Amino acid sequence: MIVFDPASVRQEIANLEKRISASDFWNDAESAQKTLKKLSLLKTSLQEIETLETRQKELAELIDLAEQEGDLSLESEVKANLSELEKEVNDWVRRSTLSGETDANNAIVTIHSGAGGTESCDWASMLLRMYMRWADKRGYTTEVIDSLEGDEAGIKSATFTAAGPYAYGYLKGEDGVHRLVRISPFDANKRRHTSFASVEVIAEVEDDIVVEINDADVRVDTFRSSGAGGQHVNKTSSAVRMTHLPTGIVVQCQNERSQHKNRAVAMKLLRAKLYDHFQKQREAELASQRGEQEKIAWGSQIRSYVLQPYQMVKDHRTGIETGNVNAVLDGDIDQFISGYLQNKVAK
Repeated sequence: MIVFDPASVRQEIANLEKRISASDFWNDAESAQKTLKKLSLLKTSLQEIETLETRQKELAELIDLAEQEGDLSLESEVKANLSELEKEVNDWVRRSTLSGETDANNAIVTIHSGAGGTESCDWASMLLRMYMRWADKRGYTTEVIDSLEGDEAGIKSATFTAAGPYAYGYLKGEDGVHRLVRISPFDANKRRHTSFASVEVIAEVEDDIVVEINDADVRVDTFRSSGAGGQHVNKTSSAVRMTHLPTGIVVQCQNERSQHKNRAVAMKLLRAKLYDHFQKQREAELASQRGEQEKIAWGSQIRSYVLQPYQMVKDHRTGIETGNVNAVLDGDIDQFISGYLQNKVAK
């Protein structure tokens, strides 16, 4: 059985509530917002712990009852409850490792096809479906905010948001290059092809996090949408592209029906990308001060998905692998997410 420690969480909640009641609490608005956010997350965590404890006790009583009465009919019920509880506990353990400033935020995921034309575009669309299916199973809300279709099939790129508790914390480990090996459905000679696609994951920045953007530093261009959306979208210059001149960061949105909405979404994307950019810049500076040598891994794959000549998905960072490729491509990626998070904690 899992042992929880709700007492320490209650004590931390009490300490934060005492701080909030202080007369000078709102003197530093930014610090106050962070404290309130932390308190909310702790209360949610405590509620989850108490729920799991209750479930655990109920299951223990059911097991005792089955043993005392020798009732074999309860065996299937016990197994089903035990499997469900194990899944909930594993989910809670994963969340307990997420303590970063933006781990609890929504996620913005961008997928780019690599070199290889139609093959890579099709692979990018498979990854998009995989992540959308994963998010749907978790009850997250997803929205594609920008996409560019491939010339023959699939997508050249797509950006979507996954809205729900800890979406960024869970998905941040998916950032990197993903490799597919299969017999190409587009090759008349049925040869094996290797395709690559990159996945970028950043946190949606909330309003209480300050990201300074000078209007003079941003170039805004409008153009006609190239995606689906009806005659109005395709015939008017409703799509918006923003370029942050000092950093060279470019974002765009073309899936909304009005230029005003596309501009608002593009600005949200720009704030998130700038926040991510400066966070990574600070982390690199700290690593340099500590003498750490960080490997630039843009060109290296984090995971391989092999469909032929055998079936296997392997994460190259953790060594976790599975032969159930179809389940993975249908959104069953929790084992890889858990492995990545546990690996980060162990370091």
